[in-house]
Amino acid sequence: MKSNYTYSDAFDELQQIVSEIETGDVNVDELADKIKRASQLISICKAKLTASEEEVSALLTKLDETDQAPLESD
Repeated sequence: MKSNYTYSDAFDELQQIVSEIETGDVNVDELADKIKRASQLISICKAKLTASEEEVSALLTKLDETDQAPLESD
């Protein structure tokens, strides 16, 4: 597994696996491996979304603090 998957890479691969399963392109012998891989990809996506959410929250908090700081007058 790539160590530095982007969200898009992981999501695209996940979509491909889901599509293969839905269309019946996965045989029974591969199904467990595909499900395991899908679970790993979901974890990657979830971690990326959580990290992004935390970063956005921190930036919004910083902006809010900046907006509430008293303006200095000359």
